[in-house]
Amino acid sequence: MFKIDKCLTANTLKIIASIAMFFDHFVAVFISHDTLMGLILRTPGRIAAPIMCYFIAEGYHYTSNLKKYIYRLLVFAVISHLPYNLLFGYTFFQATSIIWGLAMGLIALAAVKSDKLNIIVKFIVLGACCALSITANWNYVAVLWVVVFGLFHGNFKRQILGLIGVGIIFHLIPIYLNYGPGHEVYPHWFQVGVFLAIPLLALYNGKLGKKTKFMSWFFYVFYPGHMILLYLLNKYTSVSALFRWL
Repeated sequence: MFKIDKCLTANTLKIIASIAMFFDHFVAVFISHDTLMGLILRTPGRIAAPIMCYFIAEGYHYTSNLKKYIYRLLVFAVISHLPYNLLFGYTFFQATSIIWGLAMGLIALAAVKSDKLNIIVKFIVLGACCALSITANWNYVAVLWVVVFGLFHGNFKRQILGLIGVGIIFHLIPIYLNYGPGHEVYPHWFQVGVFLAIPLLALYNGKLGKKTKFMSWFFYVFYPGHMILLYLLNKYTSVSALFRWL
């Protein structure tokens, strides 16, 4: 029987997700997604969100200090808030980055997995985290992905079924209803790219990879940093003019 060579570490997948996210945000800023070229180029960038959610759930299971992990994400969400709004042109209270949704997902997962809370309280916390993440990029979809990845930790098939189920019901169907045929020339079909994360996650070998200070802080610096860079390129250079013909 054919056996998959699980050759990707957590660090490698995080770097892949970061590159995909940078590329996706670059295209989102400089190339309209309602063109065929924009549609094609944004599709692979969709892998970033599910991979990020997956490793938040992994972090829950391997962290030695859950409270510190949650606190670090919340601080990271605050730091990333302004760069996100500047890059995508939102007002201060209109939207926020995916990091807030990831933090809410981690809190929800901690509640759902807790032995100290009854089922009613668990659902209340989950619902509250989903509600609080509505203005975040990927909204409650990120929360639900983190939860299903964490609940089915150790069972990859169920994790992927959860990824697909949440992706279709809470992401693709609403996208179709809001931006489907009749709304734009090229609707948001690039969103199906979230499922391209599946073969990459299938190659995950369950190992962190080489532990260094650089990798420990890479994403925390990269995420707001790349948005500031793209904002400056868009505002103070002629990069957008180079891609206008696309």
